[in-house]
Amino acid sequence: MQLIACPWCGPREETEFSFGGQAGVAYPEHPASLTDEQWAHFVFFRDNPKGPAAERWVHAAGCRRWFTAVRDTRTHRFLTTPELTS
Repeated sequence: MQLIACPWCGPREETEFSFGGQAGVAYPEHPASLTDEQWAHFVFFRDNPKGPAAERWVHAAGCRRWFTAVRDTRTHRFLTTPELTS
């Protein structure tokens, strides 16, 4: 079992978390003006890097907060998770 460091709750088992997709995907500025093909590209097409990737995660079985983490897609290990600052 892999531990994931939740910024608010600390290290927890991976089963408490849900993957939320690629981080940093900007919502279209004028979504109503997109063609069906452009909208499908926004919704379904994502990068698939081999190595470190920024991803969104939610602590679904805990605090239910979202955060961005960097995970190595080759090893599935989390390289960074955000640290809370007071």
